Amino acid sequence: MVRVRFAPSPTGYLHIGSARTFIFNWLFARRQQGTMILRIDDTDVERNTQASLDSIYDGLNWLGLGWDEFYRQSDRFDLYTKAAWEVFEKDHAYRDFTPMNAAPEEPASQGGWLCNAGMRELSREESDRRAAAGEPFVLRFRVPRDPVREVAFKDLVYGEQSKSTADIEDFALLRSSGAPTYHHASCVDDFDLKISHIVRGQDHLSNTFKHILLFEALGAPAPEFAHLPLLIAPDGAKLSKRKHGPVVAVMTYRDAGFLPQAYVNFLCLLGWNPKDDREKMSIEELTAAFSFEGVNRSNAVVNFTEEDPIDPKAQWLNSQHLYAMSHDELAALLQPVFEKAGYAASAEKTRAVTPLIQERIKTLNDAPAVADFFFLDQLVPYDAAELIPQKGDAEMAVKVLRHARGVLETAEFTHAGLEGALRTAATELGVKAGQMFQPIRVAVCGRKNAPPLFETLEVVGREACLKRIDQAVELVGR
Repeated sequence: MVRVRFAPSPTGYLHIGSARTFIFNWLFARRQQGTMILRIDDTDVERNTQASLDSIYDGLNWLGLGWDEFYRQSDRFDLYTKAAWEVFEKDHAYRDFTPMNAAPEEPASQGGWLCNAGMRELSREESDRRAAAGEPFVLRFRVPRDPVREVAFKDLVYGEQSKSTADIEDFALLRSSGAPTYHHASCVDDFDLKISHIVRGQDHLSNTFKHILLFEALGAPAPEFAHLPLLIAPDGAKLSKRKHGPVVAVMTYRDAGFLPQAYVNFLCLLGWNPKDDREKMSIEELTAAFSFEGVNRSNAVVNFTEEDPIDPKAQWLNSQHLYAMSHDELAALLQPVFEKAGYAASAEKTRAVTPLIQERIKTLNDAPAVADFFFLDQLVPYDAAELIPQKGDAEMAVKVLRHARGVLETAEFTHAGLEGALRTAATELGVKAGQMFQPIRVAVCGRKNAPPLFETLEVVGREACLKRIDQAVELVGR
């Protein structure tokens, strides 16, 4: 049975790369009718913060996908300690009494430290004596050296991978404090929780060789591995919380008014494709289409600028999801947005406005600026020149507006009634329909670019339309 896990560390907000990893795990689990596990890797007590943990929960909850099982590593320390000493008793680990700052940090593959031979070859009796005397030590994994061997596995994305144990350092299992390291706690959990597939970023691929050795020492079969391409900036740099700030925070998109399903859709297309021409996809469609065969090996670019942290492709996808929503669904989402903007927006008024602006917004946050004139008692000031029709003048604008006012006083305030009355009025004045409609649109909406005129007039209402036309006549007639 497929069992996958997403294992964030609470040392910062939810990174968009981490969110994508969660989504790919979730899609794979759901398609295979498996189990999705959320595990908080919080063994690094000094770096963990409650604010970071809350941010991770907030981000995952906003995505709306959920999980089936939940664990925290801080609740499982006894398990890691027990497993570490079992590995030690099998002679797959040894005590290293060397001060932690005495060895270079670079791995052997970069010409750095491989192991401390004196500690590795220390007799069990001497090791026990020094430990009993209270001398601090790190418990290290004994990587096979004599003879060296190849550690190999087939990655579901990157294919066959191998590395010689001659290039793998003796990594720590327990710190001198007794706390487990990432490598040890992660592998013990994956074994204990019966994880079938480990799906994580490509930057973890080099760790996999260590983990396979540790799984062997634990007496456990290694899970299958799928490493995902990294997300990079337009200049090719790896996306970094420190360097790129809000660009890489999931909540940046939530706060910008994105739909969670649209954001999931966007993240999926960063490094994966459904093997057809689809781009806008529902969660159900993504689940049905997802496979590791569709994951690219090349890193995926997130496009942004210093002025705008939002990827244009994400914005476009969000607009497509907005357009596809029912009016009732969208109105329910817009209601709190209008209220937050300070508009006295009743549910009925919001429902009437929604179809008129649906194709004019790319995010929920666009709605207040697009629809302000439906709710404001006083329009935002605009240029009187906007009221003048094409190939017309101020005199024509005044004539059109005064005639329109008379028509609107008695016209039936429905789409059909308003259209018929105003088209007839244009004929009576001897002006083109566009010359009739533009001054009315600007007078009522405060701008040329506005939703369809007749539906807009109907929603704004007779009284407000007449008042705004009076104000426009005064403005253009000065």
